[in-house]
Amino acid sequence: MTQKTHRRVPRGSRIFPDRPPLSPEEIAKRKAEDEAFGKRCREIFNQVYPELVAEHYDWFIHIEPESGDYFIDPDEEVSFQKAQQKHPTAVLMAMRLNETGTCGRI
Repeated sequence: MTQKTHRRVPRGSRIFPDRPPLSPEEIAKRKAEDEAFGKRCREIFNQVYPELVAEHYDWFIHIEPESGDYFIDPDEEVSFQKAQQKHPTAVLMAMRLNETGTCGRI
């Protein structure tokens, strides 16, 4: 049995100080990948939004951008489980079928 140890990390300090920080190129690469992923998901959302919003307003939608598949449900967890059953290793984006598509509070 492993024993947990509690270590206080001062606010504003690195959680894993032994790991080297990311290079600026790596940070830029990851940011570009995230933006491209978001753009692909937003395009799918914009395509299906008009047909879904009338009957499923404020439902959750999980989008898998590689296949273009999407899964909707009023419960976020159920929608996520539907998506994971078909695409167990895929990266998904969660949105809501409302005017902005945002989940939670901004």
